Amino acid sequence: MPRFLFALFTIVSMLVLLTGCGKNDQTGPVEVKWDRDTCQRCQMMLSDHDFSAQVRVFPEGKRSRVYKFDDMGCAVLWLETQPYKNDPKTELWVNDYKTNDWLEAKKAWFVKGEISPMGYGLGAEKNKTEGALNYEQAVKHIEKVEKKLNIHGGNLEHN
Repeated sequence: MPRFLFALFTIVSMLVLLTGCGKNDQTGPVEVKWDRDTCQRCQMMLSDHDFSAQVRVFPEGKRSRVYKFDDMGCAVLWLETQPYKNDPKTELWVNDYKTNDWLEAKKAWFVKGEISPMGYGLGAEKNKTEGALNYEQAVKHIEKVEKKLNIHGGNLEHN
């Protein structure tokens, strides 16, 4: 009997370890290695916990992939150039500028006037406040700022 219990314990332990090691969340944001991870668009390090963003894409027949950004503006502009920009599975996550919690960008609200790493000036928050922009309005704001700031045609794309 002790031999059977030992064998059963060993098998159960191995199964628990194997399923734990094989776990790979295929949705939501991933851990950021602050001051080491770099922005997919502008290559700046992600240092500001208040304004970073992540885009999770789902290439056909492959595991999902997450791209990290130092500013929501970089994420939005980068995504516009990608083949999965209109894929309903594509996820965009932003940091709440007050709590640093991750929020789904399309459900978040954005306040203007914040000092963000790339100057797009939007802070995300969970609840609507007076004057806050929804996601579509925030995208239009980012495009307007980009047009104004990028008058010399600088290229930040590093694909």
